[in-house]
Amino acid sequence: MNKENIEENEVKDTKESTKADANAAEMGEKPENVDEIKEEVESKSEEREKEEVNAKDEVERLKDELAESKDKYLRLYSEFENFRRRTAKEKLDMVQTANEDLMAALIPVIDDFERAEKSFEDKSTDLNAVKEGVQLIHNKFKKVLEQKGLKAMEGKEGMDFDSEYHEAITQIPAPKKSLKGKVVDVVEKGYMLKDKVIRYAKVVIGN
Repeated sequence: MNKENIEENEVKDTKESTKADANAAEMGEKPENVDEIKEEVESKSEEREKEEVNAKDEVERLKDELAESKDKYLRLYSEFENFRRRTAKEKLDMVQTANEDLMAALIPVIDDFERAEKSFEDKSTDLNAVKEGVQLIHNKFKKVLEQKGLKAMEGKEGMDFDSEYHEAITQIPAPKKSLKGKVVDVVEKGYMLKDKVIRYAKVVIGN
C-alpha cells in the first residue's frame, strides 16, 4: 500500500470517529463530565432547599414575635384602661368628699351653737354669760378655719390700695391729704386660703 492510500485511510478513520461521537451525543449517551454536572446540580438543589427551610423558620419566628408583641400590647392597654377608670373614680370621690375634713371639724362648733340657743330659752340666763359663750364659739370657729388654711387679710385705714387683694367699691373725698389714693375704710374683709385669694377685701378709696 502506498503512502497516499495510508493518509487517506487515516483521515477516513478520524472522520468516522468524530461522526460516531456526534451520533452518540444525539442518542443520549452519557458525556464524559456528566457526574460532575450531576453533583453540581444536586449541591445547588440542597442549598436551595436549605434556604427555603431557613426562610420558613424566619417567617415562623417573626409570626411568633408579632403574636407576643400583640399579646403584650393588649395586656398593657387593658391595664391602662383599668388604671384610667380607677383614677377617674378616685378623682370623683375626692371631689365629692373634698370638704369632709372641714365639715368634720365644724360639727363641734355647730354643737356649741345649739347649746347656746338652748340657753337663750332660759329666762334666768345671764346676758353677759351668753355674750361670753358666743364669743368663745366665735373664737373656736375662727380657729378651726385657720387650721384649715383660711386667713383674713389685714385691712386698715391709710394702707396702699392693691388690686391683687382689694376691690374698690367707691371713692370719697380724702379726709386728709395723706389718704389720697389710699384705703379710707374697709367695708368687708378679704380672705385667703393658703396663698390664694378667695374673697377680695371691699374697700373705699380716697381721692
